[in-house]
Amino acid sequence: MSQTTPARSRTTTNAPAQELSGLTNLEDRQSIADLMTGWIHRDLAEWDQLRELFHPDGTIEISWFEGLASDFVEGSMRMGESDLHTKHVISAPLVTFHANRATVETNAVVVGENVRLGLGCSTHARFYDQVEKRSGVWKIVKRQGIYDFGYFNFPQGVVEIDRELVKKYPREYAPLAYLLEKSGFPVKRVFATKGSDLEKTMKANGQAWLVA
Repeated sequence: MSQTTPARSRTTTNAPAQELSGLTNLEDRQSIADLMTGWIHRDLAEWDQLRELFHPDGTIEISWFEGLASDFVEGSMRMGESDLHTKHVISAPLVTFHANRATVETNAVVVGENVRLGLGCSTHARFYDQVEKRSGVWKIVKRQGIYDFGYFNFPQGVVEIDRELVKKYPREYAPLAYLLEKSGFPVKRVFATKGSDLEKTMKANGQAWLVA
């Protein structure tokens, strides 16, 4: 007389593989989250650790810099020696996986102050990253910025602002761009803002890279 293996037994047999898969997924998510919060190394001037967030061919495109991540670190070192001080507040990331690749979107608040000018700004932005697992290690392949809105801060009282210069930039990141330019780190092109065509193109390209 034939017997049918109970469903409970089949589930139990597959459980170790399912648990291993789930554990791997959690480990991958944690590794990517650590890359995002690792941006604190920039704020702390921990340059070697900052470099380790990126693959050797990694690139970055944000307000004041476009190019290789290794060159970005050198530029950040120069900024760290200037009158411009910055800090980044990073949230939990939204991750989309495909095999050994993932796209990651992370809210970030960029807080800056030029101590010589007595002027600061806060900018609400998002990092849009393409990350890849190579030789078992997740690192950033490409980081881009999307800017949602921003405003000036006056740490020691209101100071005069060149309103015509402010109007040169998109409203979403005008305070940041103004502060950067006044600090010697000019913004040289238009960047993606919330809901813009540039954001839509960025994400379409990211999705194409993800499944390529």
